Amino acid sequence: MNYNQFFVMQPEISLAVALILMLVADLFLGEKSKKYFQPFALAVFAIHTAYCILAGNELTGATETAGAQAFAGMYQTSKIHFFVKNMLNVGTFITFLFAYEWNKKENVNRIGEFYTLMLSTLFGMFLMISSGNFLLFYIGLETASIPMAALVALNKKREESAEAAAKYILTAGVSSAVMLYGISMIYGSCGGSLYFSDVVKNFTSSNYQVMAMVFFMAGVMFKISLVPFHLWTADTYQGAPTPVTAYLSVMSKGAAAFSFMVILWKTFSFSGVEPSTLAWNKILWWVIIVTITVGNIFALRQKNLKRFLAFSSISQAGYVMLGLMSGTAAGMGSMIYYLLVYLFTNLAAFGVICNIENKTGKVGMNDYNDLYKTNPKMAFVMTLAMFSLGGIPPFAGCFSKIFIFASAAQTGEYLLVFLALANTIISLCYYLYVVKAMYINHSENPIPAFKSDKMTLIGLTICTAAFVFMGLISPIYEMILSWSFGI
Repeated sequence: MNYNQFFVMQPEISLAVALILMLVADLFLGEKSKKYFQPFALAVFAIHTAYCILAGNELTGATETAGAQAFAGMYQTSKIHFFVKNMLNVGTFITFLFAYEWNKKENVNRIGEFYTLMLSTLFGMFLMISSGNFLLFYIGLETASIPMAALVALNKKREESAEAAAKYILTAGVSSAVMLYGISMIYGSCGGSLYFSDVVKNFTSSNYQVMAMVFFMAGVMFKISLVPFHLWTADTYQGAPTPVTAYLSVMSKGAAAFSFMVILWKTFSFSGVEPSTLAWNKILWWVIIVTITVGNIFALRQKNLKRFLAFSSISQAGYVMLGLMSGTAAGMGSMIYYLLVYLFTNLAAFGVICNIENKTGKVGMNDYNDLYKTNPKMAFVMTLAMFSLGGIPPFAGCFSKIFIFASAAQTGEYLLVFLALANTIISLCYYLYVVKAMYINHSENPIPAFKSDKMTLIGLTICTAAFVFMGLISPIYEMILSWSFGI
């Protein structure tokens, strides 16, 4: 065995080192030294993130497009793989900033478990992203899913948290079984191989193979919260600790969506074939429309902000899938750019919710009435986040929607784009409900003024600057587009 292959897995090795350091620190730090664990964990993860960014920048020449691989192609990497992993690293770091005060207040005895479980799920997502084989993808998916159930149940003081974890793990188990059955069918009908490169050579779209593909897609759609596999989302988001909900809504969805895109185009497509004639394209057409519509309609009815953002994330997942319809580098690039913008925007919204919940315990939309009078900075950040999620210019959310609509329209999916645009109008209504509550609705007992902790302010500043900057000047999209050929 050539152990040099492990050097290709730089992000995974770095993350494993960070995870081991945190485990050792949590094990040996005494009670008096526990207060230093969170700063230590943030520093270690910041070093890991910086290392991954530098390692990604070192990929040049052929590696930038063709990529590198290890273990006979089971593991694959390129510039775009590094970029997506760095997205998740940055998003996880911001989540740690938002969780800092919550850990001190609610999770003081389980801080070590919080960080190690988070990194365990992230390690699984890294494997999913770089998988070149269905087996490695499945291992990564389970590595990401099982610790996530423990994170959802981390707040033992709330019955909702245990209920949310039970619903998550049960539905995750069923979806995993369905996916595994589909993978076994793919293995049996595609020459006895689970490598993407071998499957595509033997995939003929026979009825048996299409059924295998459907089973596999169903399992991944659960992870992305696409309708009709979305029923776990609202209850899990509401019951989980808010920092965990933020992490689940962005990082988990982003990793699954990218992996889904890579697998569909590497295994279930044919060179020279129009995307509209592919079996999965026809399935996705209806899934996208139903997902966006159902997410929007149910979001209109929500008064709990965590459930509100749960249905918002379902709708956003439908928009993300639009990038798959074209099968071009533009479509793939627009999808990754959309995920990047969504990461910062959604984390900003959850950062405000987490901050207010830590200080007051309130998460209802009516609780935010007159928020601008007592906490104008929090109201301002939440307003910008809602505007960006709704696609209002000049924020980055507007351009991410334009790019993803344009990529779908280039392949003649005009009806799909029109229906998605019509749904955007509905989404504007419920995003503006939050703004209306903060600036127009009057309250006799508004949320009192409070001072935010430094870590939350740093996280909110990073998120707000990111989606505002990407809306005003965005060379990032062109960079992502050039790297998308590496997929």
